[in-house]
Amino acid sequence: MASLSIRLLALSLSVTALFTCSSGHGHTYDPYNDKARMIHHGGPMLNGTVKLAIMWYGNCGKEIKNTMRNFIKSLTVPGKAKLQPQVTCWWKVVESYQSMIPDAKPGKSPKIKVKVVKQSGEKTYKYGKVLTLQGHIPELIEHVTKGDTELLPVIVAARDVSIQGICNGQCADHLLTEDPHPRPYIIVGNPETECPGECGWPFFPADMGPKGPVLKPPSGNMAADAMVVAFAGALVDAITNPMNDALYHSNKAKELGPATVCKGIFGRGAAPGNPGEVLTDPKTGGNFNAYGNKNKKFLLPAIWNPKTKSCWTV
Repeated sequence: MASLSIRLLALSLSVTALFTCSSGHGHTYDPYNDKARMIHHGGPMLNGTVKLAIMWYGNCGKEIKNTMRNFIKSLTVPGKAKLQPQVTCWWKVVESYQSMIPDAKPGKSPKIKVKVVKQSGEKTYKYGKVLTLQGHIPELIEHVTKGDTELLPVIVAARDVSIQGICNGQCADHLLTEDPHPRPYIIVGNPETECPGECGWPFFPADMGPKGPVLKPPSGNMAADAMVVAFAGALVDAITNPMNDALYHSNKAKELGPATVCKGIFGRGAAPGNPGEVLTDPKTGGNFNAYGNKNKKFLLPAIWNPKTKSCWTV
């Protein structure tokens, strides 16, 4: 069907030289089901410098680690100016959410810097290969943070590790530990062997729903690039709604963040089963929609844009 077709676009430097980064530039859409609206519910966003503590649980592999770390660095460290659009433009929209907080200063939103300050690995599978949210995750958080509550823990699973809740409508998630002192954290599943038809899409055929084009991962590693997509969405939701009382769309049974309400959209013309128009690397055939630091390429999910009040991609 024509509606499920996809045009893979080669980048023209003569066009991108004219590109200027702003929250209004890019492609806007209405979500599939309704007109989502992000509402501030009184709580704080994360701002300033967000310090990540990453736990690589199991044998995550060099490609996954490097791809995720390159993405994090690309949020605030731009690549060559002639290569557009850039990950930094996508991140500026996330920063613009600060304007929705009461008493926010008018004008340009302050920068939010995301920095990896701690990393730890657990290749011995000390907690087994099925991680539970109430049992194992708090212990891993303590292991990687050493009790430092200023850090945002990120638990990343290897291909042979399952995390409770992953593959059940979520491929990564922003959650809170339980009382008495809840803290936000992020979990990221690995779709190489765990539900690739759900969490590997759009780099792997989807298990359910309309069947559309399957993209080629920009790094050449399906799991690594799919994990960036999932982590990017969870990171946005954690930044904008760390304690589940800040910015989210509340017209659902569950609070939905800026990335969750726009799930499955990567470019113009997106529809269920069809990620939309994206760019194609003429050398590798990899598909992407944003450049990162050192000419790295990433496929980034759409997020809700406060300026256009709709789903948006670079």
